[in-house]
Amino acid sequence: MGQTVHHYSIFETAGGDCGIAWNDAGITRFQLPTSSAAGTERLLLRRLPQAEQHTPTPDVSEAIAAVKRYFDGAEVDFSSLKLDLEGQDAFFKEVYARARKIAWGHTTTYGALAKELGAGPEAARDVGQAMAKNPVALIIPCHRVLAAGGKVGGFSAPGGSTAKVRMLELEGVHVGPPPPAQQSLGF
Repeated sequence: MGQTVHHYSIFETAGGDCGIAWNDAGITRFQLPTSSAAGTERLLLRRLPQAEQHTPTPDVSEAIAAVKRYFDGAEVDFSSLKLDLEGQDAFFKEVYARARKIAWGHTTTYGALAKELGAGPEAARDVGQAMAKNPVALIIPCHRVLAAGGKVGGFSAPGGSTAKVRMLELEGVHVGPPPPAQQSLGF
């Protein structure tokens, strides 16, 4: 059995430099933006050391255009993009399939996602693990899955939870504490 050939491309968005990797079956990796093309490439190749830089296929070019629109603030639905999640745990694949249905500007929690999959609240941690290991962040919108009580929760992408909050704000979702009440009348 031959080794699957992975190709990748690094591209600029309003949010920073992103990276995408694919094979003949679909998109296999997506790297959220960093402040430099070299940094993005390094993170992408850490996961796919054998990948070769390549001109995107028409499907991948469509994905890149959608990502650019997303970081420009446009409402984008990534659910039709063809992914290759081969090698992922079966439960993770179920989590990812369900997470792909979370629409732009909407959020859910790890626990609610576990419940939707027919698992008990103890599976919320497993859902969190799946989100942390999401190979195609943004395309599988793990940033829309929050901790209990609407707390941001972790985010394993560059910039951590700050990046997650920024992405949600692009979608018009406010997370975090309410702004402080006015303390004085300021006459």
